[in-house]
Amino acid sequence: MRFGFSMAVAAAAMAARKRPAQDDARPAKARKKRQARYKSVEAYQLLEEIAEGAHGVAWKARDLRTGAMVAVKWIRREGGDEATESETIQACLREADCLAACRGHPGIVHFKNIVADTDTAGDSNNLYIVMELLGPSLRSRLTTRPFTEDETRDAMRQLLEAVEKMHAIGVIHRDINPDNILVGRDGKLKICGFGCAISGHVGNVPEKFTGTLQYRSPDHLNCCQFAGPKDDIWALGCVMAELLTGEPLITATTEEDALDATMELYDDLRTLEEEAFDDIGDLSLAGRQLLAGLLAFFPDERLTAADALNHRWFTVDDVEPKPSAAVQAVHSVLPKSQDSSR
Repeated sequence: MRFGFSMAVAAAAMAARKRPAQDDARPAKARKKRQARYKSVEAYQLLEEIAEGAHGVAWKARDLRTGAMVAVKWIRREGGDEATESETIQACLREADCLAACRGHPGIVHFKNIVADTDTAGDSNNLYIVMELLGPSLRSRLTTRPFTEDETRDAMRQLLEAVEKMHAIGVIHRDINPDNILVGRDGKLKICGFGCAISGHVGNVPEKFTGTLQYRSPDHLNCCQFAGPKDDIWALGCVMAELLTGEPLITATTEEDALDATMELYDDLRTLEEEAFDDIGDLSLAGRQLLAGLLAFFPDERLTAADALNHRWFTVDDVEPKPSAAVQAVHSVLPKSQDSSR
């Protein structure tokens, strides 16, 4: 798939950042055309802040042309020299490109537009990504109670189908966690938060991995610089465990402690196999096997999204009762959260 969108928007971004010279002899019509490459954020009425993340702030807004409610994400700018500004623009373009590439999938937030605000001279000051407006995050839903196995199965099917779509077109999210999963009015889940996402079709990919620490794969915690599709799969395994328990699988606050926690899980899975998940509760054997496949320590042993969707756990008639644990785990693979406010 070719991403002509990013090339056009990139050209517009660089053009919009340059103030026209005082002796600009081009006709006013030509200058207006250049300045109008981005639609203005003034077409949207910002109503209230609904979320804040590492890469920007999301607002509930009204489209003044149609009256429809949307979400408008302001891309955080670090300030500084021209190189820093260029990095901010490129980050915004990557996020917009990845969202646009996934457009139409029911499990991914719908991308609508990218807009800018301008001063009286026509210079672009800030960039905004306009998306569909959805409900609260999955994390807020987990504050009430854990999911049942049937509810978890339905949620994981939706998430895996969305990730399968992403990976099929070369997009890697790199920051899947309950904060970046939204719940629609119909209860359906949609993945959002593409601020860390990359695509094999988009250049200028940042080397530094910046996903949420507690959902990073052991390969990245072990200083691997390349982000692959299997990083998203590990994060989905963490989400699945959290759905079933209501608490994060890994609660470490440093990279070293997080890596230790993944190695402890690896040791438990290697020695106890599916029985390592005894703390989860009434999870069927098939569910334990799928969870183990998502949380395989080595990426080449980890399931793909397509393989996971073909797992027997997703066959409704194949839900088995949890077997009795023959061996008790020495270390809990689902440590209790030390921060109840997470």
